[in-house]
Amino acid sequence: MSTLSLAPAFSPVSARARSTVRLTRRGRLVVFVTSLFLALAVAFMLAGGAVGTDEPGEQIPTEIVKVAPGDTLWGIASDVATDGDVRSMMKQIERLNALETVGLQAGQKLRVPVPTED
Repeated sequence: MSTLSLAPAFSPVSARARSTVRLTRRGRLVVFVTSLFLALAVAFMLAGGAVGTDEPGEQIPTEIVKVAPGDTLWGIASDVATDGDVRSMMKQIERLNALETVGLQAGQKLRVPVPTED
């Protein structure tokens, strides 16, 4: 019976020494919970700057307009804008109704500022 034994031609040297610090399952959980707590604390601190004031804002007199087929936001804003500034009136209508787009649907009800005589 013959035995064959192979010896490596070279011995690989580790490029970096391994650290002796190992985290257990409980240690990984503690690190995770601590980092989650820190992230939430930072989020709450940043959100603290987004507070309202104690003073009430000025309420704008508005009326409800029902969108007819073929109506556009530009057309409605040009009817309401007494000073001729249609773009700013469009922005104001978008803000009053929390519109994400300028597309309107027939039958939709919009709150528009009441034209005032100055």
